[in-house]
Parts: sequence; structure tokens; C-alpha cells
Amino acid sequence: MSFDRSIKIAPSILAADFANFGAECEAIEAQGADWVHVDVMDGHFVPNITFGPAMCAAIRPHIKGVMDVHLMISPVDPYIDAFAQAGADVITAHVEAGPHIHRTLQAIRGAGAKAGVALNPGTPASAVADILDMTDLICVMTVNPGFGGQKFIDMTAKIKSLREMIGDRPIHIEIDGGVDPKTAPLVAQAGADVLVAGSAAFKGGAVTNPAPYGENIRAIRAAAEGTYV
Repeated sequence: MSFDRSIKIAPSILAADFANFGAECEAIEAQGADWVHVDVMDGHFVPNITFGPAMCAAIRPHIKGVMDVHLMISPVDPYIDAFAQAGADVITAHVEAGPHIHRTLQAIRGAGAKAGVALNPGTPASAVADILDMTDLICVMTVNPGFGGQKFIDMTAKIKSLREMIGDRPIHIEIDGGVDPKTAPLVAQAGADVLVAGSAAFKGGAVTNPAPYGENIRAIRAAAEGTYV
């Protein structure tokens, strides 16, 4: 998994057909997705329950590129090895989910995955100031986590602050929540390079009709790169 700051679109399978996850992963990659984003929720840290390591292991053979696993769970540390063994390339934990985020990031890297840290809308950029050298990705939540399809919360000031803090470190800034062709330019111009899109990526399509996935992904990418009309 090499590093670059080009725009990457990471469709969230939270918006996919739950009965066809393997085929959905193959379809979105064939239609231009750069990463596949997996939202793991526990019904405790966030008010919803989604997937576990077994599901990640099941879809891993269907993903050629990056499997980006976002853990919205607490506690996090006991489950890191399981998600790494399931094939996660990136494992992201919330700074709010436990008392020792530095230890969590160490554990993620120790398990062989890239280490991500997520910030809820109410958490300032300064919360990660002392762990940047332990971090490969910072996920800025632009909704309150727990459900797909929520309205975008403008976090451009936070993104700009993070971009300045990161400097020349090889750290991705990922945006999760309400990303579509209208909001993509705001976050990309502020410094983000990985855009998670759920309903905006999957709307109008299906495994049997995947062409709309490609249209949606291209529209978000073009908007983020400043060429959308």
C-alpha cells in the first residue's frame, strides 16, 4: 500500500446490498473505487450494529485493492488482531473510544496494518497533535457516527488545521459522512485525499446494474479534483 495524496474514493459497504457483499465489492472496484470502506459498529460506542471480523474475512478475497476498516467500537484493543487477520489494510480507531489511543495505534501497526485515528465532529484537531508520528490516516467524521445517509457537517476548518499539523508526514486525511459531488470540493480543497461515500456512491445501482456506481464515483472524484460541471 503506497502513499500519495491523489484523491481516493472509498465507497462504504454500509450502503451496499447486504445479501451480496462479495459481488458488491467486486462491482464498485470494477467501477473505479480506490478503496473499500467497512464501517464496523457495536451498538455501544455508536447506536447501530453492523459487521465483525468474520464478514471482513469473507469479503477480503473479493477486494483487490485496499480494505479500509473503520472501528466504531469500544473497547477497541481486544479486536485489533482479529480484524488484521481478516485482511484489513487500514484499521482506524476513534480517539474517543478508549483512554490509550497511543497504545491502540501501536497495536494496529504491530498487527501489520496501517494505523488510523478517527475524530468525531465535537473532537478538536489538537486531540491528535501528539500521536501524528504513530498515525498513517486521520479520519475526520463529518457526521456523528452510527448511521449512513446523514447530512454533512462542515469540518473544513478542522481539516485545514490537520493539514498544517501533518506537514510533510505521509498521513492521509479521510472524510467520512455526507460526501457527495457538492461536499467533495470543500473537503478536498481543505486538504483531504480519501473520501468515503456511502449512499452517494451506491445510489441508483445494483450488482445487476453497476454502471451507476461508476457514474457516481466519477462525479465525486471530478468534483473533488475541481473538474465537475
